[in-house]
Amino acid sequence: MSEEPRSRRERPAKAALSRRGIVAAAVEVMRAEGMDRVTMRRLAKELDTGPASLYVYFRNTALLHGAVLDDLLATVDLSAVPAAGGWRERIASVLTSYTRVLFEYPSLAQSAVSARPAGENYLRLVEGLLVLLDEGGVPPAQAAWGVDLLLQLATATAAEHAGGDDPEAWGVARAALLAVRPETHPRIAALGEDLFSGPGERRLAWGIDVLLNGVLGTPRTGGESA
Repeated sequence: MSEEPRSRRERPAKAALSRRGIVAAAVEVMRAEGMDRVTMRRLAKELDTGPASLYVYFRNTALLHGAVLDDLLATVDLSAVPAAGGWRERIASVLTSYTRVLFEYPSLAQSAVSARPAGENYLRLVEGLLVLLDEGGVPPAQAAWGVDLLLQLATATAAEHAGGDDPEAWGVARAALLAVRPETHPRIAALGEDLFSGPGERRLAWGIDVLLNGVLGTPRTGGESA
């Protein structure tokens, strides 16, 4: 005899969908399978629902990815913002913590280049950086654009090295630069190994300092903020 059909009333009720629950599921999928697998279809399967139900909370996958990034930004260490010490070093500390979060999730680092977080954790990060820029005497209009440049540098740094450096790929690039002839590429030949020198965190800190010098010393053109 075939088993008698089970009434829907006897099945355990599914948990109600919520924005927080969808983001939590997306984070778990990202950790297990990578950000490219965080799609509406994949999440719908994970949450035992239809993709259309998820679009009520997120109009597209880009917004969902931004929410995943914002969720993980909660782990960025912002303790340097109210701490004592030089404002430049504290900005470097915050941005270094930000890049470490992205390094922990390689697929997230690559996605973060185009993701647009808009949640509370992102707002806290931007606010903290603006506080430090203000402390350093950066004019408000320059700080408004400068904070974007600082985050771009940190994000691009993490994305470039996401998943670790491929020794073979770097070896090819290194060999090409070191094999140039001084007659045809004199500047590259003169710098040689120095093109590859310095640990990553030191180079990031230097890049941040370069940007801060530029932000401080370069007034905005085309008028002030709208």
